[in-house]
Amino acid sequence: MERTVFNKAQLEMLDIMANVQSDEELDALRHAVSEFYARRADEEMEKLWQSGKWTEQTLKELGDAHYRTPYKQ
Repeated sequence: MERTVFNKAQLEMLDIMANVQSDEELDALRHAVSEFYARRADEEMEKLWQSGKWTEQTLKELGDAHYRTPYKQ
């Protein structure tokens, strides 16, 4: 059996989750983590806009793109 090695962040999260006492606390923790990643995504998008790497044209191109996997009929 292969041994799993956790990184520092994973160990920290395990310590935090060990103190969760209810479903409500678990939901609140999930929400906090989701908010953290949403905020980081917003910050990265703002950097792209400020640098000019992301523009209205980029949005239009993505809106018109079709990335679906073609399946044989």
